[in-house]
Amino acid sequence: MERSIQKTVPVSQDSTVTVDIYGDADAPGLVMVPGVMSDAHGWRHVARSIHAWPSVAVLNRRGRAPSGPLPSGYTLHAEVSDVLAVLDALPGTEALFGWSYGGLIALLVAGGRPVPQVIAYEPVIAPFAHDALPQLAQAAADRDRDRSVEIVNTLISGFPAEHVEALRSNPQDWQTLRRLSEPLHAELTALNELPPPDTLAEHARRVDLIIGETSIGTAPYGTSSEDVRRRIRQGHAQPARVEKLPGQGHLAHVDAPAALGGLIDALAARP
Repeated sequence: MERSIQKTVPVSQDSTVTVDIYGDADAPGLVMVPGVMSDAHGWRHVARSIHAWPSVAVLNRRGRAPSGPLPSGYTLHAEVSDVLAVLDALPGTEALFGWSYGGLIALLVAGGRPVPQVIAYEPVIAPFAHDALPQLAQAAADRDRDRSVEIVNTLISGFPAEHVEALRSNPQDWQTLRRLSEPLHAELTALNELPPPDTLAEHARRVDLIIGETSIGTAPYGTSSEDVRRRIRQGHAQPARVEKLPGQGHLAHVDAPAALGGLIDALAARP
């Protein structure tokens, strides 16, 4: 489906977030919450490949234009509040999807409000990338976005230096990554400052977790996702369902958007 509108949602007295809506903007559907180093535009190919709901609304979290900047005193509670504002603006939402940091946000939202279904792709939880925070802090203080992109790809995600050089060889993509890295230190600091809840998504009727095949059992995303899964088990009579996306890792929305969209569709169709 194609994007129909971009909706602006007030989230405080002086700030807004934008939501890119694909399909029938008047019909309740799926709301998507991207994680760090990502924005609504980066999820457009996944959104277009989803057909199980009449609409797909992709949140542009604060810190990403045209949404407002991160608020002063930023915490994960601000992210949860923003998503709740979006849900209020899109009544009847049938499912909430989150990727990585956005997956944790979606699960936290469902800890305080009933949500029919939560789908999370490799959600992360504290402690996560804690050892990289001092270097990210220095890069942020120096406004060295190139260094921030290098840190998130090598020290956190574990890619080799050759991967970073391949990214750098495409000037347009590199500039996008530099722009998306601006709120990175604040977001990962907020993630690590939130004590991990004993239970997650207590008010979700159903929780589905997705993990890329190449992430299973490996740090940081596979191990963090497993920690999240255990906390969902504690809060439900039934554990969260876990689905594997064959041949993919943490960046499936970039590398295989149609496959990821197809799996999300399949999760919607299952009883």
